[in-house]
Amino acid sequence: MTDAKTIDSKNPASPRDVRKGRKYDQVISGAQDVFLRDGFEGASVDDIARSAGVSKATLYSYFPDKRLLFMECACLQCNELAQDALGSLDFSRPPREVLAIAAHKMIEFMLSDQGQQIFRICVAEAYRFPELGQEFYQSGPVVVHDALMSYLKIAQQRGEIVGDDLDLAADQFAELCKCDLWPKLLFRQQTEFSAAERNRIVDGALDTFMARYGAK
Repeated sequence: MTDAKTIDSKNPASPRDVRKGRKYDQVISGAQDVFLRDGFEGASVDDIARSAGVSKATLYSYFPDKRLLFMECACLQCNELAQDALGSLDFSRPPREVLAIAAHKMIEFMLSDQGQQIFRICVAEAYRFPELGQEFYQSGPVVVHDALMSYLKIAQQRGEIVGDDLDLAADQFAELCKCDLWPKLLFRQQTEFSAAERNRIVDGALDTFMARYGAK
């Protein structure tokens, strides 16, 4: 596996180059464990191959570039978590009910060890390897944004939501759900949040959002 530092940044590996085979899942599972434990820079080829239970030659055949392997792991994990959260939403229900569930799911992911680790690694590497940040953004935040906007459009058609810019509304709701929790978590002022603290943020986000976008 080529070290990321030697790759030409003008010709980054693309997710489209990933080869799928019978040991693909095995490689991904092993690599995820190592990346989450050691980070991008700390993850070695030997450790990844050992964790995956494959030879280095097999690892090279799937992912000749460590950035490509990390990108695949991060995007799959982020997309899986996003889809899991969205799968519990019933778009036939009223906004307060659906958005409350979405808010708690977003907060749950945001506060999880997995979510924090993926975020930190992607942000840390995004300046040197912008494609990592781009793929992470498309696999997580964009998936959640699109689902929220889809629901808001449906609710608008039912006369439950008003507003001309639902694209902005979806972004605003996601940001309201990070209020107070995310800065404290990001700067390590607090790492554990009680159910009461989470409910306070969700209730405040719903009150603020519905005051602006809820049908009167």
